[in-house]
Amino acid sequence: MAGYFDRQRVLVTGASSGIGRAFAARIAADGGDLVLVARREAVLRAQAEELHARFGSSVEVIPADLGAPNAAASVAELLAQRAITVDALVNNAGLGLHGDLADADLGAVSSQIAVNITALTELTAILLPSMIARGRGAVVNVASTAAFQPVPHMAVYAATKAYVLSFTRALWSETRGTGVQVLAVSPGATDTAFFEIAGEDASVGSRRSPEQVVEAALGALGSNRPDIVDGAANALLARIACRIPAKWAIALAERSVRPESPVSQTN
Repeated sequence: MAGYFDRQRVLVTGASSGIGRAFAARIAADGGDLVLVARREAVLRAQAEELHARFGSSVEVIPADLGAPNAAASVAELLAQRAITVDALVNNAGLGLHGDLADADLGAVSSQIAVNITALTELTAILLPSMIARGRGAVVNVASTAAFQPVPHMAVYAATKAYVLSFTRALWSETRGTGVQVLAVSPGATDTAFFEIAGEDASVGSRRSPEQVVEAALGALGSNRPDIVDGAANALLARIACRIPAKWAIALAERSVRPESPVSQTN
């Protein structure tokens, strides 16, 4: 049985590891072709060779730092130069750091906003019009359960993911009837390299696998819903956070990710 992205070209950001790598593998297994975007060119090229060998997929590689100025425009320029048509977009790339804003490195703060918000928004704005013109396509944005309440000690990360969730919900409404599917998927703690940067104190609850997150996202595409939370326990916690008084939700979030010791975010 053909998969959701069968015979479509899908651009995946943050494709070299974690959830992005799982998306790429699943799309290739389902008969899709790929454009892989991430910083590490050697890793991407090895990944592309592997996916082509296993599934016969056509895989393009675009090394890019999505935290750099005009990153989305640079990616779009390379797509145009190679005459690549993108049928669907998976905005997976994300960056999160753990620690109080007063102690944060300003560059690290700006990088979170650039990757999680600016690149995601601009890539969507660049690629969406042609999807609408063709009457088909998909935009999948990876948010987080952190989007459902402010998270002290991860204030910028949680705020950026709240933006992703709100942005995607609005975009879902704007694109209804166009043939383009729009979905936000909000994972909780997932077994990826994210916590190598954010720190183990940022992890809450048992971790699910990247493959489970991808399965939840693909299962929700076409279901006429703007977003999904991955995992029953995560979905329950998200609903609770939206219904209890804000002070309680903030206090619970703070307690969950409180650093055991001071965290330095400088390089």
